[in-house]
Amino acid sequence: MTKHSFNQYAIHPVVKEIVDKLGFNEPTPIQQKVIPAALRGESLIGQSHTGSGKTHAFLLPLLNKLDENKAHVQCVITAPTRELATQIYDEVRKCIHHANKDERWKARLLIGGTDKKKAMEKLRDQPHIVVGTPGRILDMVKEEALDLHHANSFVLDEADLMLDLGFIEEVDQILVRANPNIQLMVFSATIPERLHPFLKKYLTNPTHIQIEDDKPAPELMEHRLVPLKHREPAEMIVRISEVIQPYLAIIFTNGKEHANKLARDLQAKGINAGILHGGLSPRERKRMLKELQNLRYQYIVATDLASRGIDIQGVSHVINAQLPKEEEFYIHRVGRTARAGMEGTAINLYTENDLPLIEKLEKKGLTFTFYDIKNKEWQEVKSYKERSTRKKTESDVEKQAWNMVKKPKKVKPGYKKKMKNQADRNKKKLKRESFRKKK
Repeated sequence: MTKHSFNQYAIHPVVKEIVDKLGFNEPTPIQQKVIPAALRGESLIGQSHTGSGKTHAFLLPLLNKLDENKAHVQCVITAPTRELATQIYDEVRKCIHHANKDERWKARLLIGGTDKKKAMEKLRDQPHIVVGTPGRILDMVKEEALDLHHANSFVLDEADLMLDLGFIEEVDQILVRANPNIQLMVFSATIPERLHPFLKKYLTNPTHIQIEDDKPAPELMEHRLVPLKHREPAEMIVRISEVIQPYLAIIFTNGKEHANKLARDLQAKGINAGILHGGLSPRERKRMLKELQNLRYQYIVATDLASRGIDIQGVSHVINAQLPKEEEFYIHRVGRTARAGMEGTAINLYTENDLPLIEKLEKKGLTFTFYDIKNKEWQEVKSYKERSTRKKTESDVEKQAWNMVKKPKKVKPGYKKKMKNQADRNKKKLKRESFRKKK
């Protein structure tokens, strides 16, 4: 097996120093593919899971191309949420510090919820690197406080989340005002159909990089499936809360309307659950994250925004009140726990409609255990496969029993009841014979 090294890339000594100080020994699979393509100036689409090393896959080549003698914006990095933009900006600042370029390489964070006038004043000296959310960056461009005409690279991070939150139009407006030959690097966990028009508009024959993860979810993680049956999600989560002691549990739903309803239902049943989704204002999100850090909540109801757009520390359990439609979203959700070598548990409420997703995840190597909760205790139950096999056997016996029924030549009152009784006797007889054979 070929061992990869950062020495194989044509990077400047100062960038090599950053790599060394970050403690990177060898590039991750996404870095192995993205770094050489980005260094060549290629536009690209990169697909990989959370924790793959994607941020440094684009950061290192961008810093390698930076010309500190040119006092204009050279690269723009956009992210769908303030929290994610801040995380990327912190990594940029760390790299600048490791390069001993604190006074030479200028970077600015542009996000909503901050003083607009102060941001404009700070842009009197144009930075080399801009990191931010599309709305605030577009504001600064429209106010002519930010000039992107000379920028040679543009990164669109978490593009599918950007699309879901409705920010792709703002990215479009930024790019219309930028250098038409700009290098565009798009990173996304999934490439939904609705994203295709945008990609076609700005990318001609891009390099497409997709990293298939052999280990799609943390190894120290247990995946439990709990049948929802006729029960309400809030009722089941109350039962789950009686048998687990989470440090912090994220309860995922599909969409903010479901999240709002579930949070209300849980609060009505005595569970003080926080809520986090794209419908909250930046101020409300910031307040909620602060309350989570202060351990005010043990449970938080969230949408997929929290699976990638926001970093929440200390998650011990992930509860899927609704399973997502795509495998990638399941991977991102459960990836919020069992981090940094810690153990974690994913508890999934499921219906028959979720079986195709479960089967796909099993093919990827995930192992599910099957449980229900009775008398405030976990009870192992048969898997959906065993139940479906049993149903099929039952229906086969039923069919055979009815075939053995002698239909009357003349229909008399009560004939249907007599036929059913005969079918039931035949069914019992067939089961007895089957049991003897097995013995």
